[in-house]
Amino acid sequence: MAGSDTFSSADFKAFNTNLIAEYRATGGQVSGMFAGAPLLLLTTTGARSGQEHVTPLVYTTDDGRMVIIASKGGAPAHPDWFHNLVANPDVTVELGAETFAARASVPHGEERQRLFDQQAAQMPNFAEYQRNTARQIPVVILERIG
Repeated sequence: MAGSDTFSSADFKAFNTNLIAEYRATGGQVSGMFAGAPLLLLTTTGARSGQEHVTPLVYTTDDGRMVIIASKGGAPAHPDWFHNLVANPDVTVELGAETFAARASVPHGEERQRLFDQQAAQMPNFAEYQRNTARQIPVVILERIG
């Protein structure tokens, strides 16, 4: 959904607000277009504002780590949440009914490509997003702290 041309910024914010509320009310069992998808809520600290921001994101796992992709639907710029976690890599993850601290890292080179390809194989939209943008879409690894 992020970066979709069919949604205005206000529509997108309302969509995410409703998705987050449903996720929290049901322990992660959402309806609609994300029903059955592996979904987590990522809380980042604003790079400039210092305020917390919550973003629903699909994920895959790799050796016990959660992997998310900063696609923004193939938009020309990285999503805000990505800039936030680069500036402040300590994040909070809500996975189902569980909430925990995690540290974000951004792999490069072969590791980035392996993880991107692994997620795109399960969620082909990501390959399409990469084809639709000139930027290399970042991959992010989330690892539990503690």
